[in-house]
Amino acid sequence: MVDMDTSNLLSLPGGYCNSKTDYSRWVTREVNIGDIPMGGNNPIRIQSMTTIDTMDTMGSVEQTIRMVDAGCEYVRITAPSIKEAENLANIKKELRNRGYNVPLVADIHFTPNAAEVAARIVEKVRINPGNYADKKKFDQLSYSADEYQAELDRIYKKFTPLVSICKEYGTAMRIGTNHGSLSDRIMSHYGDTPEGMVESALEFIRICEDLNFYNLTISMKSSNPQVMVQAYRMLVEKMVIENMNYPLHLGVTEAGDGEDGRIKSAVGIGTLLEDGLGDTVRVSLTEEPEKEAPVAIALVNRYSKRAKMLQDATTQSREIIQLNPSSETVAYESREVNTFIGGSLVPRVIVDISTSNLKDPNILTATGYRYDILNDKYHMGEQSVDFVFLGDQLPSFTMPGNLKQLYNYKTWLTIANPTNIHPVFDLEQFNAASRKDPVLNLIYIKNNDLESEIFGNSAIDNTVVFILETDHIHGMADQRQFFANLQEIGLDNPVIIKRSYPAEEFSGPVGDIMNPEEPISKIQLYAATDLGALLIDKLGSGIWVDSPATPIDRLVSLSFGILQATRSRISKTEYISCPSCGRTLFDLQDTTQMIRARTNHLKGLKIAIMGCIVNGPGEMADADYGYVGAGPDKITLYRGKEVVKKNVSSANALDELIDIIKGDGLWIEEQETAV
Repeated sequence: MVDMDTSNLLSLPGGYCNSKTDYSRWVTREVNIGDIPMGGNNPIRIQSMTTIDTMDTMGSVEQTIRMVDAGCEYVRITAPSIKEAENLANIKKELRNRGYNVPLVADIHFTPNAAEVAARIVEKVRINPGNYADKKKFDQLSYSADEYQAELDRIYKKFTPLVSICKEYGTAMRIGTNHGSLSDRIMSHYGDTPEGMVESALEFIRICEDLNFYNLTISMKSSNPQVMVQAYRMLVEKMVIENMNYPLHLGVTEAGDGEDGRIKSAVGIGTLLEDGLGDTVRVSLTEEPEKEAPVAIALVNRYSKRAKMLQDATTQSREIIQLNPSSETVAYESREVNTFIGGSLVPRVIVDISTSNLKDPNILTATGYRYDILNDKYHMGEQSVDFVFLGDQLPSFTMPGNLKQLYNYKTWLTIANPTNIHPVFDLEQFNAASRKDPVLNLIYIKNNDLESEIFGNSAIDNTVVFILETDHIHGMADQRQFFANLQEIGLDNPVIIKRSYPAEEFSGPVGDIMNPEEPISKIQLYAATDLGALLIDKLGSGIWVDSPATPIDRLVSLSFGILQATRSRISKTEYISCPSCGRTLFDLQDTTQMIRARTNHLKGLKIAIMGCIVNGPGEMADADYGYVGAGPDKITLYRGKEVVKKNVSSANALDELIDIIKGDGLWIEEQETAV
C-alpha cells in the first residue's frame, strides 16, 4: 500500500478537504484494470457507460467505439441478468477483433449471479452495496448489536464468491454507493446521510480486505452535488483512519442534460478535483454517451495543466496567505447589509454591462429585465440579476427600480441622485474617501491584501461588502482561505466572490471532437468549479462571473445555474435525469425535453426522469416527483418515494404527472413581474 500524507486533512462541514496551498492529488494505491492502471501516479482516467441494450452486440460495439474515439479509457456496460453478463463476452470479442482493447466494466444491480459471470469476462465489475445483498423497500428496521452483526455476516457470505472470482481472474471491482439506493438497513441505522453512504461502502471494503482483495475503486454518487462532495470527503477521512487509500471514481449521478447537467457535474466533480481527490471521472448526461467524455476531459485537463505550471520554476505558485495556519475553515456567517445582501439572504448575482449600449433599455433583457416600451415598464423573472456594474458609463434611460447599480467610486461621486446606486472602491480609495455611501460600499480585495498595511489602516464598517478577487494559480483555495482569514480577524462582512476569465483564454470553446456544432464551454465548467466549490461549503453572499468573451445572457444563465446546482438559490425547476443505459425503457433524451418544455416554470420543484426501476425510486433520492419506466410503453409515477400511478401509457403519462402536481396545489402558470 502507498504511504499516505495525512497532513493535508482538515475539517469542513463535509469532512475532508485539501488545505495545501498548491494543487496536489491525494495519493491512492494503483489498481490494475486491464492494460490501463488507475490511481497512484497515473493520469486521471476518463470513462462513460453505453446506452444500447446489452443484448444488441453490434450496437454495443459500435457505441463503445464511438466512446473510445471520444476519449473514454474505460467503458461500462449494464448486466442486469445472467444473459446480459454472458453476452459481454461477445461484445468484448468483437471489440478485440476490431483492435479496441478498452477495459470493460460490468454494471451490476440486484444480481450477484450476473456479477459472478461478468467477473470472469470483463476487466472490472461495479456493484452497488445498497442492493447487492440488501433490499430497499423504504422499511424502517431495528436491530440489536447481535442482529446487526448477523446481517453483516450474511452479506459476507453472499459477497465472498464474487471476491474470490475477482481474485482468480485478476478482475478489478468498484464499490459504488449511490445516495438514492441506500439499503433499508443502512437507512434505518445511519439515516439518509453521507455517513450512511460511506459506511455502506466501508462494510464491503472491509470484507474485501479480510479476504486479501485490494483491487478496488470506490465511488459516492448523488444527484445532489452537496451530498456527493460531503460523502467523498468523509470517505477519505475515514479511509485514512483505517489506513486505506483506494482510488476514487468521481461522478454526479443523474446530472441531467444541457447546461444544467454540465454545471451540476462541474460543481460536484470540480470541487473534489480542486481538493486533489479523484482518479477517474464519469460525467453523467442525459445525452449520447460520447458527449460525456469531452466534458470530463475538459474538467480533468485543467488539473494536469495546473500540476505542470506548479512544476515550472517561472510560474510556481506563491504561498497562499494564512493568518493562522492552524485555524479551520468553517461555514462563514456574514452580517446582513442594507437588508439586501448577506446574512440569511440568498446569494446575489452581479453582471458587468459597462461595455453594452447604454442608450437602449432593451440591453437589460439579457440581465432578466424585459422592457415594455408601450407601458414604459420592466418585467422581471426568477433569473433577474440583483446588481449591474456600469464602471464609468452612465445610461441614458431609467433603470428598473429594484435593480441596484454599481459604479467606480470616482464616477459615483458625480451622480446627483445616487438612490439605489452604490460605489465600488479599491482599498486605497476607500481609506482616502471623504464621502461614502451611507448604506452600501463595495471594496475590491484579495486574500493577500489582508496582510497589507493599507488593509490594517482601513475602517471597515457595517456598510462594507467585499468583492473577493484572486490571481492565484490555485484560485479557489486562495479564495477559500480568505474566509478563514476574515474569521481570524473577526470580520463578518458579506463577500461577493468574483472570478475573471480573460478574453484571450476564453474567447473560444474547448472543442467537442464528436460534435463541433455543440462545443464544450470552458467558462461554463471552470466557473461552476471555482464558484461552486465555495458555495457548496456555504461561503459567499454573491457571485460575479467576469468574462468579456461571453455574452451577458449566458453569464446570467451560468450564474443562476451555479447557485441552483449548489442549492444556494433556487430559481427554476430541477431535473434529476439518468444518463440512460441498456436497461432504459424509453427515449430519455426526447422524454426529458418533453417534460422540461411543460414544467420548467415550476420553480423549486425537483422532477426525476428515470429510465427503469433500477434508477427509481431509490436513485431519485430527494425528488418531489418521479417519472419512471416500468415496461415497454409503461410509466410509473411517483410523489416522492410513493407510487401514485402504475403502468400509465407513455402517451398520457406527462398529462397524468401534471394532474398530480396540480392536485397537490403546486402547479402555477408562467408569469412575469412588472417593476
